[in-house]
Amino acid sequence: MKFTAAQIAGILEGEVVGNPNAEVFKLAKIEEGIGGSLTFLANPKYNSYIYTTKATITIVNKTFFPEQEINTTLIKVEDAYKSFSKLLEYYNQVKLMKSGIEQPSVISDNVVYGEGLYLGSFCYIGKNVTIGENAKIYPNSFIGDNVVIGDNCVFFAGVRIYSETVIGNNCTIHSGTILGSDGFGFAPQEDGTYQKVPQIGNVIIEDNVEIGACTTIDRATLGSTIIRKGVKLDNQIQIAHNVEIDENTVIASQTGIAGSTKIGKNCMIGGQVGIVGHITIGDNVKIQAQSGIAKSLKDNEVVQGSPAFNYADFSKSYVHFKNLPKIVADLDKIKTNNL
Repeated sequence: MKFTAAQIAGILEGEVVGNPNAEVFKLAKIEEGIGGSLTFLANPKYNSYIYTTKATITIVNKTFFPEQEINTTLIKVEDAYKSFSKLLEYYNQVKLMKSGIEQPSVISDNVVYGEGLYLGSFCYIGKNVTIGENAKIYPNSFIGDNVVIGDNCVFFAGVRIYSETVIGNNCTIHSGTILGSDGFGFAPQEDGTYQKVPQIGNVIIEDNVEIGACTTIDRATLGSTIIRKGVKLDNQIQIAHNVEIDENTVIASQTGIAGSTKIGKNCMIGGQVGIVGHITIGDNVKIQAQSGIAKSLKDNEVVQGSPAFNYADFSKSYVHFKNLPKIVADLDKIKTNNL
C-alpha cells in the first residue's frame, strides 16, 4: 500500500515542501529511515537526524526550517507528533478494512449480521448470534450461541467468545482472549472432593473497551461480570466471576482480580497486581505494580506494596527496608557493647 506526499498532506491538512509525488509504503523512526519510508520530527533533540535520514517523507512542525540541505520531502503541520499519531490511526483503519466471508467457516442458524462483516477462515458462529455493522472477526475465532456483538468491533485471530456474552460498540479484542469461560466455583464436600457450582451468568462488555491478548474474563455464577465503557485491559489479565470494572479504568498485564470485587471509575492498576475477592475499590485509585490488595480502598487512594498501603508511606518505609541488614548489624553491636 503506497501513499504520495500529496495524499498524506491532504489527510493531515499539511503543506508539502519538496516532491508532492514522492511515495512511501512503510513507517520508520527518523534515525532508521530508508527509501520508501515515512517518518516524523517533533522533538528538537532529533533535529540532526533530518540531515542524514534516508526517509522519503518527513512530517515536521510548521515552525521547522532546515539549516542545511536535506534529501527528504517535508510535510509541514501544526503538531508533527499529533499528526503522525493521526496517520498511524488512519493507516491502521485502512489495514483492517476487510470484508467478506472466507471459507471454510460456519455460520449457524438464526445468525443476524450487519453490512461490512469480515469473517476470516475457520471461524465458527453459533446459533442466534447478532453481529453489528463493520465487524471484523479474524480467522480461527469462536463465537458461541446467543452472543450479541455491536458495531465496529474487531476480534483478532483465535478469540473465543462463550455463549450469552454481550459486547458493545467499538470494542477491540486481541488474539487468544477468552470471554465467558466458567468462573472458579467449587463447593467442598465431606469426603474432601469438590462439587462444581454451575456458572450460569454471562459477561457484559460495554462500548469502547479494548482487551489485550490472552486475557480471560469469567462468566458470572449468577448475573453478570461487567466491564464498563472505555475500560482498557492489557495482555494476560485474569478477571474472575461477578467482577465489575467501572468506566475508563486501565489495568496492566498479569493482574488478577478475584470474584465479586468492584473496581471504580478512572482507576490505574499496574502490572502483576493481585486483588482479593469481595472488596470494593473506589474511583480514581492508583495501584502500583506488584501490589497485593487485601482490603477495600477509598476514592483517590494511591497504594503500593503487599499488603498494599499508602504510596508515600511505602516510599519512606522502603528506605528502611533496604537497609535492614545494616540496621540489624548496628543493633547487634549496641547489644554486644551493653553486655
